Amino acid sequence: MVTMEPRRVKYPLGSLSHIDARSIGEPGHRTFQLALEAGRATCSVWLEKEQLLQLGIYLQDVVRSLSPEDRKRRGEPKEPEWAGQAAAIDFKAGQLLLSHDPKTSSFYLLAYEREETEPAEESASVSFWITADQAERLAEESLRICAAGRPPCFLCGLPINPEGHVCPRSNGHTVFEAG
Repeated sequence: MVTMEPRRVKYPLGSLSHIDARSIGEPGHRTFQLALEAGRATCSVWLEKEQLLQLGIYLQDVVRSLSPEDRKRRGEPKEPEWAGQAAAIDFKAGQLLLSHDPKTSSFYLLAYEREETEPAEESASVSFWITADQAERLAEESLRICAAGRPPCFLCGLPINPEGHVCPRSNGHTVFEAG
């Protein structure tokens, strides 16, 4: 049996004071970001659209499954807010891990930097806790941002660009336009 050592988290931010999902740019050329704040630390975790979408779906599903009592339950934070030195962390996420703690009705998220073939230094990683209220707002914002992109083609599911879309399912015989 092979056992794996847990990966060390470079920046354990603890309980966040603020979390926000953002998109920058025009549909088709957008980048997606989680903006985090904890104590004197700020963090930008850059995501793929699919990562942000899946995060929003997971959080929405779990928050909706909670009873009103569970949503209001507040336990002691699992970790205090970041008390370290001021830090400005910025990286592209390769892996996100999520879990829910029913005792405190809070969510634990880990984000690991996308690893290059030969990293020159220790890769970035953050861990943090958010409340059910923060999770609900993050889910709504994430799903709204993802839905605001290019419309999907009803045949193939690929996005339709403003200049049109040559659908592979129609063998290039039909050009669909956005709108």
